[in-house]
Amino acid sequence: MTANKMLLQRKYARVISAYANLKNISLREAMEVFYNSEIYKEMRNGISYMHCRSDGYLAEEMLSNV
Repeated sequence: MTANKMLLQRKYARVISAYANLKNISLREAMEVFYNSEIYKEMRNGISYMHCRSDGYLAEEMLSNV
């Protein structure tokens, strides 16, 4: 299943923001990390319903996978 593209864009923005807050980095830096992450690829491709997980969970996952 694939999520609505507009909803996914909003989800990406919230995850990027949450990650930036966790790492205390700029949104630009967080965006670069996010768009190069496995989490982004999984969300974009609808794998494991990653888009259904909470923003905080996904940001934490990015921390553990970097």
